[in-house]
Amino acid sequence: MIQGVGHAIHPEGFTWDPTRNAFLIGSLRHGTISVVGADGVPRTLVDDPSMIATGGIRVDPVRNRLLATYGDVYAGPDSLLSTGSRPETRGRYVGLAIFNLTTGALEKRVDLGQSPGLHLANDLALDPRGNAYVTDSFTGKIFKITPSGTASTFLYDEKLDAGYDANGMPNVGVNGIVHARGGFLITVRYDTGQLFRIPLHRPEAVREITLSEPLLGADGMALAADGTLYAATNTIRSNGVEALFKLRSHDGWRSARVVSKEASPEAAPTTVALTPSGDYVLSSNVDVLFGSGGRETRDGFVIRRY
Repeated sequence: MIQGVGHAIHPEGFTWDPTRNAFLIGSLRHGTISVVGADGVPRTLVDDPSMIATGGIRVDPVRNRLLATYGDVYAGPDSLLSTGSRPETRGRYVGLAIFNLTTGALEKRVDLGQSPGLHLANDLALDPRGNAYVTDSFTGKIFKITPSGTASTFLYDEKLDAGYDANGMPNVGVNGIVHARGGFLITVRYDTGQLFRIPLHRPEAVREITLSEPLLGADGMALAADGTLYAATNTIRSNGVEALFKLRSHDGWRSARVVSKEASPEAAPTTVALTPSGDYVLSSNVDVLFGSGGRETRDGFVIRRY
């Protein structure tokens, strides 16, 4: 276990960086991306004021790129989750940022918030060609961003759109996403725990994966080389459990079964990173941050090996 330090950093996304043999973490509060080793000390790699908050993170070592979703996260009209938040950008300023993996220098920022309404650019997956696929949890859309930075709507389907609650708050729908060998994506709906299989060359053929049990509150996911799908679940805005699920499929992800479910000792685990030395889950008290509308924070974070 790595006991992280840092003032009110609240990372929601993290990943393993094989070029550094270290973790990279984001920050909902400060919009930074930092390198974290075994000592738990975040060393800032990216500090770009335009990010506001960073979400999902992926490394692309082949192209020496670091990709991160960013935005001004909406958690109610009076929320203030990030230090750079402003009323006019909250829930409307979202996108994908591409950095040089070695230096942390910004190479491109891709705006994904041009359509009306509220947006939440959440997680992302990469295919072997370097295309990125970004989930918008508030609209049910998945965007595709080419290596050159051209963005388009890859998929919109009502099955992925969670709509709004009785108080006019957007529900969190499509969330974690991974690329699978065989030419398809797997994504999950946070609110219902449904998994979906999306063919890369025919996204309109999206279909629900039959599960042995729903993954309520499923947030970040990772797909191992042996075909095991890992999903971190939390209760930030769900009736699920705080846990790490492992799933397997024997029919190309037309169906899947839960093979293990391990409770998290920490509250609000948000995502999973697979490393050569084991599988790790990140927790950083984002439940406190969201629950207070940003008025309460906690220091530090935990990266726990499972």
